[in-house]
Amino acid sequence: MKIIYSSTKLAFLIWVITNLLIALCYFFFISIPRRELELYIFFAILICGIILSIPFFLIVTLSLKILSKWYKSPKTKLESFFVICLITQIPYSLLNAEFFGTFSFQFEISYWGKTLLHLGILSSCTCISLFLFNKQFTNLLTTNSPFMDTNQFNDVTSSKPTENQQKSNNPSLRNDMEQKKSSRILIKGLITAGLILGLLIPTAFVQNLVTERETRHQEVVKEVTKGWATDQTLTGPYLYIPYTTTVKDNENKDVTITRDLFLLPENQNVDGEVIPEIRPRSIYKVLLYRSKIKNMGNFNLQIPKDIAPESIVWKDAKLCLGITDYKGIEEKVSIQFNGARVDVAPGLPIKLTEVISTTAPASENGSENNVAKQETRESIGLSAPVTLSVLDLAKPLSFAFEIKLKGSEQLHFMPLSANSNYTIKSSWASPKFDGNNLPNTRKVSNEGFEAKWSFNNANLPFGTVVKDFNFNKQNLAFGVSLVQPADQYAKTMRSVKYAILFIGLTFALFFIIELMQHKPMHPIQYILIGMALVIFFTLLLSISEFIPFDIAYLIAAFATILLITIYAKAHFGSAKSASVFASLLSGLYAFIFVLIRLEDAALLVGSIGLFIILALIMFGSRKINWYQSSLHTES
Repeated sequence: MKIIYSSTKLAFLIWVITNLLIALCYFFFISIPRRELELYIFFAILICGIILSIPFFLIVTLSLKILSKWYKSPKTKLESFFVICLITQIPYSLLNAEFFGTFSFQFEISYWGKTLLHLGILSSCTCISLFLFNKQFTNLLTTNSPFMDTNQFNDVTSSKPTENQQKSNNPSLRNDMEQKKSSRILIKGLITAGLILGLLIPTAFVQNLVTERETRHQEVVKEVTKGWATDQTLTGPYLYIPYTTTVKDNENKDVTITRDLFLLPENQNVDGEVIPEIRPRSIYKVLLYRSKIKNMGNFNLQIPKDIAPESIVWKDAKLCLGITDYKGIEEKVSIQFNGARVDVAPGLPIKLTEVISTTAPASENGSENNVAKQETRESIGLSAPVTLSVLDLAKPLSFAFEIKLKGSEQLHFMPLSANSNYTIKSSWASPKFDGNNLPNTRKVSNEGFEAKWSFNNANLPFGTVVKDFNFNKQNLAFGVSLVQPADQYAKTMRSVKYAILFIGLTFALFFIIELMQHKPMHPIQYILIGMALVIFFTLLLSISEFIPFDIAYLIAAFATILLITIYAKAHFGSAKSASVFASLLSGLYAFIFVLIRLEDAALLVGSIGLFIILALIMFGSRKINWYQSSLHTES
């Protein structure tokens, strides 16, 4: 004898058993790391779960009532019911991932990984509940299904009228059929919308994959530059001259101490050439450079009025030159100073500090806005003793030298002179002029670039005679960064951010075509199509690591469009429908590609494009009979 439960009673039993299983799972997962079994935790989880899952109970009840009257096989109804339960559990998985995390186990996963973990727990408990009530579920669906009504089936076979004759002879049956078809369209639309949201979870994993590959690329760059040289900042030259002065100590006695005086050039001209060099490492390419920098100018030796010439320790005077990384010096550096040649050596006469402004994430996962951060570090450089005397006061002291410096990514300068001119040229066609000052003139072409900077004493926050030489490097440094034009990771990440458009518009297109051609697609087919759209991003990421991004995008888009077009041709059996899919998908991928390439105008073009796409969808679906009404059709 069949035991037939009402849809409300069966939904209530499934809801209760599912909550019991979920509470039991969470109870053990929380208690195992603590090595304590406290029953009040189980009841607390159970009560909270029952209260929070009331919307789930309502959805399950409504779904059973609708599915029991749906003109489909019991197997299809069971699959549809499970999909509805799975979609309903996604918000609960997001909430649990935020509240429970990973149950205090000793492993770390991303937020979306936690969400997938909790979704697996909830869906597993639901599957067990459905298995326990499988017979009652089947009895409910087969009893209310018009295809499984034995008396109706015998009446139909005895009289053998056609389906159209039944509809025309029985208006009530026809209206009932139309209402059920309308409900079926509504349910199918809700399921499709849920699948669109559900497929955003694997796109989050793709974003993590892009971040992981970009981090790996940065690690390779750091590894190569560590053995080569880091970014370089050239400071100076400048003169260091100590002097003595008398001060009062704590006992009000005169004490002689030594203080520092720094003299900056009066005029300076810098002419540099940057030679790019690409070093392959595994599948990555690291951009390095060599440079030849010619520097010449003169000092106008002066001392402040509050310093007596006889208090200056002329024998300890040194000519200094600041750099960032000693490994970048390729040849011995000699400076022609005041008619004599001096050889510089590593080290500065005193410890100087420079303030560096950086940005750091406000939280560990980087979800918050970046915050400004300042740190100080000791300057490094080269120096050499020079011969000076009181006779050199108010006299121009010329200098000239050439330094061959290698580094990576950036070459910056510090304009420490009253009047200076900098000219930098290179064969690299993709420069980025950065720092606190942009070039006065610049020329960029496929053959390379040439940029010029000019400064005078009104541009600097200090004069040529400085007693306190600690400075903020971020406020003064300028220069050029050699940029690799194919930043595939940033472009791929921008592509993934448009995943909702790829998936949503493609699903909407399939949904409208299946309504127009009366060839419904199963939710599993939508999932397969969605996975093909997600795999497009992994194809784009992997291919773009070997070839330029534009070509990689073309290959990945062509493969995805071809796959979905062939699948649509097999389902709808129409070459015309397949060509519509191919055309519209090609336009969609071309539109997203334009958005990726644009920067400032991306929002404007994207808004206009989406408006046009929505207008086309509304125009194409204007004749769809959403309510399946024969009266509407006849009119």
